[in-house]
Amino acid sequence: MNTSIPGTGERTLVLASGRAHPELAEAVAKELGIGLLPVSAYDFANSETYVRFGESVRGTDIFLLQSHTAPVNQWLMEHLLMVDAAKRASARSVTVVAPFYAYARQDKKSRGREPISARLVADMLRTAGADRIMSVDLHTPQIQGFFDGPVDHLWAMPVLTDYVRSRVDLSNVAVVSPDAGRIRVAEQWADKLGGCPLAFVHKTRDVTRPNQAVANRVVGDVEGRECVLVDDLIDTGGTIAEAVNVIMSAGAKSVVVAATHGVLSDPAAQRLSECGASEVVVTDTLPIATEKRFDGLTVLSIAPLIARAIREVFDDGSVTSLFDGNS
Repeated sequence: MNTSIPGTGERTLVLASGRAHPELAEAVAKELGIGLLPVSAYDFANSETYVRFGESVRGTDIFLLQSHTAPVNQWLMEHLLMVDAAKRASARSVTVVAPFYAYARQDKKSRGREPISARLVADMLRTAGADRIMSVDLHTPQIQGFFDGPVDHLWAMPVLTDYVRSRVDLSNVAVVSPDAGRIRVAEQWADKLGGCPLAFVHKTRDVTRPNQAVANRVVGDVEGRECVLVDDLIDTGGTIAEAVNVIMSAGAKSVVVAATHGVLSDPAAQRLSECGASEVVVTDTLPIATEKRFDGLTVLSIAPLIARAIREVFDDGSVTSLFDGNS
């Protein structure tokens, strides 16, 4: 299979992948109808990383796909090295495709003497030679402004809502946000599901204790309804599990959990399998190991969306058009 797509004039599209999530890269390449560019990547004895492209990328528009999964620092560094290698190999343009963007939750200073790590990641990618960034459901929209160049912010909502719509009774559904900060996204979900009622879980969080929050009560009417609890990511699963419990205690008929990124750090699989949700739906922006899968977990492919966005960028089309103007 060809490893590139010829464009107008001298332009050529090439897709290359790091080692973090090769299955997703292969699926995106298949959607584009090309093979992945051969990449040699390995670690030295002292843990330093080496990368080299197996074919010339001179004059190409290269898209470098790497999802920043655990161990995040290793795969982020590999991504940076791939960008640097492409730039030094005279690629025409370098687009970073990071379905899950590293350090996105560290997007502001909550206390003094803290870094803004999401900004630092953007700066490093730019310094390495990235011309453009493409990512899916950034934790906060402001991250788009951290990078000095175009940022294509893709939404997984169409993928998730199309599936969830077939799993619930639309005449008796309510959308629930896990906290007040995600209300805007929950409103968009409610609109996609036919203008259904909206609720949110009131919770408190201690900024000095990571991955811990306390769900207190549901604000809104969920009694007797099939609820869809929506979030951008699930990490250790504690917040979601507590939210499901609070929603069910408020009289909900059932709860479907829907999130874009299945980080699923331990003990998320156990918490989610035991929390009482009828189904947990995520996309494959991150690899989910066999031992982290459980009954009731559904993983949807994000590859068609990423492939369409890559093609739009390469053809100088509109990525925004993929989301009906909601991008």
